[in-house]
Amino acid sequence: MAGTASLRSEPRRALLARFLAAASGAEGVEITALTRLRGGALQENWALDARFSGGALDGGQRLVLRRSAATGVAGSLTRLQEFAVQKAAFAAGVSVPEPLFASEDPTIFGKPFFIMRRADGTAAPDRITGDPSFEKALPALAERLGRELSHIHAIRPPRPDLAFLTPPAETGPIRQIAGFRAYLDRHLAPRPVLEGGMRWLETHLPPPVEPVLCHRDFRTGNYMLDGAVLTAILDWEFAGWGDPHEDIGWFCCKSWRFARLDREAGGIADRTPFYRGYERQSGRSIDPDRVRFWEVLASVRWAVIALQQTARHTIGGDLDLDLALTGRRASECELELLMLVDREDCRSDA
Repeated sequence: MAGTASLRSEPRRALLARFLAAASGAEGVEITALTRLRGGALQENWALDARFSGGALDGGQRLVLRRSAATGVAGSLTRLQEFAVQKAAFAAGVSVPEPLFASEDPTIFGKPFFIMRRADGTAAPDRITGDPSFEKALPALAERLGRELSHIHAIRPPRPDLAFLTPPAETGPIRQIAGFRAYLDRHLAPRPVLEGGMRWLETHLPPPVEPVLCHRDFRTGNYMLDGAVLTAILDWEFAGWGDPHEDIGWFCCKSWRFARLDREAGGIADRTPFYRGYERQSGRSIDPDRVRFWEVLASVRWAVIALQQTARHTIGGDLDLDLALTGRRASECELELLMLVDREDCRSDA
């Protein structure tokens, strides 16, 4: 794999400029800046400033180039698949950075990648949930995010443009739990609390519903604010068909409340404005029991992802301190599982 320095080399920049010119219909493109952005535990994001001469993007443009990181996590879409999902979301009216071009030619930027417009603002979750300057705007933001989620869930199968997505029958909770158990069976250390959580899920399966497009990582940290204004929903690499309550449970999961554990809707508000925005926009009622099920599953899922992230460092050779430290989050998820699954549930499952 090409190193960071070589990705910014003149030959690479020239290849990228030629690709952008051909894709946009420009006479020429000058790349004026290419800088790795912070964040992006699973993928790499690069701030790309370029000046287009003619074509669809004539003039100066602030873009983002997104490509895969050195190692990945099971279940993540490829960049071209993520590009297609993002295009569908953009067409459905979701506040997502407009996806522009994609390439699977690894000679240009080392790996397949796609280009999208760059949104302004911050996605830093600790700031969004803990900065007093956001305080008055947060209930309205929660309601807005509920509306945004309803737009995502308006996308339903069958969709020829999303034919690569795994069929809904293969992405439901039973398959997810089986995948978690298979991973933990191979894990070096036993995780009895996670095993107990999975047993609870298996004995509390909700009846199936008509599938919708789920973001599957819709949470604080994956949207951007410019001031208190929502500018973008980010990171679509886990999108797939599923129960709409899956996204609601993930957003409300305690792991994503950051500085405000008391605010159940993403650390920014109580559930009321978030639910209100979703229900009014979608015309569907939220089922609290289904949300609880998906919150339990969210804790198991995030614990497994945390263990996988650490394995990318310890086993996969992706030497990164953030990846190494992420494994501790699994223990936090286990504590939350013990709190979500009450004693009466535990006695009934014995």
